[in-house]
Amino acid sequence: MNPYDEINIKLLEASSHISNKVSDGTLEMLTKPWREIVVSCPIKMDDGNTKVFTGYRIQHNAVRGPYKGGVRYHPDADQNEVKALSSLMTWKNALVNIPFGGAKGGIQVSASELSKSELRNLTRRYTLSIDKFLGPNTDIPAPDLGTNSQTMAWMMDSYGSIHGYTPAIVTGKPVELGGSEGRDSATGRGVVFIIDEICKKLSLDPHKQDFAIQGFGQVGKWIANIAYQKKYNIVAVSDVKGGIYNKNGIDITELIKHYEIEKTFQNFKNVEFITNNELLTTKCDFLIPAAIERVINNTNADNINSKFVIEAANHPVTPDAEKILESKNISVLPDTLVNSGGVIVSYFEWIQNLYQHHWEIERVNSELQKIITKAFHEVFDKSEKENINYRLSALSIGLDRVIHTANLRGYI
Repeated sequence: MNPYDEINIKLLEASSHISNKVSDGTLEMLTKPWREIVVSCPIKMDDGNTKVFTGYRIQHNAVRGPYKGGVRYHPDADQNEVKALSSLMTWKNALVNIPFGGAKGGIQVSASELSKSELRNLTRRYTLSIDKFLGPNTDIPAPDLGTNSQTMAWMMDSYGSIHGYTPAIVTGKPVELGGSEGRDSATGRGVVFIIDEICKKLSLDPHKQDFAIQGFGQVGKWIANIAYQKKYNIVAVSDVKGGIYNKNGIDITELIKHYEIEKTFQNFKNVEFITNNELLTTKCDFLIPAAIERVINNTNADNINSKFVIEAANHPVTPDAEKILESKNISVLPDTLVNSGGVIVSYFEWIQNLYQHHWEIERVNSELQKIITKAFHEVFDKSEKENINYRLSALSIGLDRVIHTANLRGYI
């Protein structure tokens, strides 16, 4: 089953937990993207040869506002994967109640294998190929796996070469080009805010909670850093090459210094070296997959040894795996809630660009905490009231909001 079908199965299940009965026609509208764009991106490589890459922009739904979603550069960013992620953006934006629809973009490429000039040329070609479908009130891209603030600067400049200076066309830009304070840390900070609220709700002592974090990139590193500053115990972290473990806790401040210089965990002291699979089965309170999708599946779900799985990555737990986790009384906090911090602060950036008014970091973090905490309590309370898992609770809340707005606009 492809990831888009998996999401739609959960969506159909969630539809039985909304306030009003949903017609088959409405569900069909909500489970099909409004537009799927496929583009060919030929660029001249540094060696003089021309290479052609395939790019996508899937605009899933814009009932509640402009399309919004990241652009990822990854070999697995095919049409089905991008389509699945675009759907998740629709429900994520509705869940946290910001005025966006859902979209996602992608290019099938291994970004680490291209030079900076090749990446710049590829980004410009891709942006100009989808230019007519973008706009600050139409579709607003952002960074995702394999892209960053530099990529967004190139996208903004490419769009601006035709339409003039338009900072609100992308979010996740460098602060010097209209980006928001706190955008780089937003997704990781939002994850920790969610865990803070779980501890409060369930009367857990934060200082006695062990974290295992898979992924040490833009999201995982910030989760580790912010959680460590709050005195959570980080027992394991990993990157694509493998991980490290210390049951008494890892000094994340020193690890970040080491990693920034060495680009690897190798030679870091007072830790045991483990594989990514071993990290996923580490005994801990909070297991946080913060890298790629589908890492917890029916091959390893029975060996997961945590109390909570916190989906900081997009779609890291397959439906079959989630059933296994539930049978083991392991609670899964879904990606539509957990990693929404990035798009929430992207919303703040968009507002700042439209009004040309810069927010200080304290305001950004305060507003982020307010919005994501409110969404958590809505998901938690509905889950408790209706005796459903957190994923169905989150999806049903987002689904209810999209259907209500679609009805107001006359779509249904």
